[in-house]
Amino acid sequence: MPERKRLTAAQKTQILRELLENHESISVVSEKYGVHPNDIYRWKKQLFEGAPEILANKNQGRKDIQKENEKIQKLETKLRYKDQVISELAEENLSIKKSINGED
Repeated sequence: MPERKRLTAAQKTQILRELLENHESISVVSEKYGVHPNDIYRWKKQLFEGAPEILANKNQGRKDIQKENEKIQKLETKLRYKDQVISELAEENLSIKKSINGED
């Protein structure tokens, strides 16, 4: 039994591009690259099933990233404020302890 070929995503893309752009038949392309026609049909199906997601979300992805960055900025500001409040409370607590112990 011949050893199974392992193709990278780039090689699969090249095969599909040749199939679609050059209007070659699947049998010709499969013979040329030594892959089974069913594999090419499966890759083609995967390509077209994933295409709407890739094409539709380009602008949506940018908006999502911008919203996430704004959210991160707000949270960082809130965190800085909380750190400042904690620092003030710790100082106040320390000064109260010192005054109680008579160290002042």
